[in-house]
Amino acid sequence: MSRKSGKKGRGGKRKVAWVRESELRAVAARRERRGVMIPRWWMYSVIGVLLLGPAWVSTETFFTCLRHASAHNRLWVSEEFYFFAMGVVVWVVIFFGLPRPLLIYVFGHEATHALWVWMMGGTVSGFRVSREGGHIITDKQNFLIALAPYFFPLYSIAVIGAYGLASLHWNMQPYHRWLYGAIGLTWAFHVSFTLWMIPKGQTDLTYYGTFFSLVVIYVMNLGVLTVLLIVASPHVTWRSAGVEWVRNAHEVSRWVVGKVWEGWREAERRR
Repeated sequence: MSRKSGKKGRGGKRKVAWVRESELRAVAARRERRGVMIPRWWMYSVIGVLLLGPAWVSTETFFTCLRHASAHNRLWVSEEFYFFAMGVVVWVVIFFGLPRPLLIYVFGHEATHALWVWMMGGTVSGFRVSREGGHIITDKQNFLIALAPYFFPLYSIAVIGAYGLASLHWNMQPYHRWLYGAIGLTWAFHVSFTLWMIPKGQTDLTYYGTFFSLVVIYVMNLGVLTVLLIVASPHVTWRSAGVEWVRNAHEVSRWVVGKVWEGWREAERRR
């Protein structure tokens, strides 16, 4: 038998807990079968580092497409951009000058979680919102569900969907400028609350590691902006954006390989 020390009892005498050697061997065997446990945050942090390359490529692609749209389509002086920017300005005034609609934000936050649970094939058995916060009860969880409210502009998607449904029954073309204004307002709502909530230590972000979560949020929001740019500019298409992304990925890969090769040759010369 093996002896393991316990806490001190009355009179200063140390109690002794006796454990069978067979029980110790069983515990050791279970630990061996489980293998080495890697912390979740560490694993996702490594994935986050690997995502920095695609994030850089996507950033280069977006700004290249934006320059192309500005040069050929005069995007900055278009009616669509004017009303989009007007919607953004209206929301900025509301966000900083009026009481913030926290209940609307919390409802959209939890509804986005629920929507992505359903998209992933899960079920939602509980849904609660208030000005102090909210939560859902579900049988499915992954990083996309956890981070969806930070990159999926639910109210902007709802505006676009409502406009599309209305277009099936009425001529909505005279109101298209107001569509862009509503998209600007709701998109600014999404971005402002996202930036406001991130520093508050949300468990949505910390569960999979803050670094990984921030990289995913950045890449996904950049993807949303790219989609809006493609929709707004006739000179930027899905094909041209895809070709530009592949070209930038090739340039970045060649630069990385070149740096690695130079480092290896330098190391060989010093030997």
